[in-house]
Amino acid sequence: MNKKNEKLNFEDSLKRLEKIAELLESEETSLEESIMLFEEGIALKEVCEAKLKNAKLKIEKIIKSNKSLSIEKFE
Repeated sequence: MNKKNEKLNFEDSLKRLEKIAELLESEETSLEESIMLFEEGIALKEVCEAKLKNAKLKIEKIIKSNKSLSIEKFE
């Protein structure tokens, strides 16, 4: 995973993924650039998934610490 990508917040990572998708769909993007963008996109996807998992765990911990709230699983 790229250290640069890890420093991005979730929203910025998602925006970059959207930009990568646009570039990959463009007929002007070369094969070499497409491969580099694809690799970056995979790394960003992993960063986003990790951030979402971490957020879910934090939410579950908060809910568990407040016994008056019930846990509802979300996916």
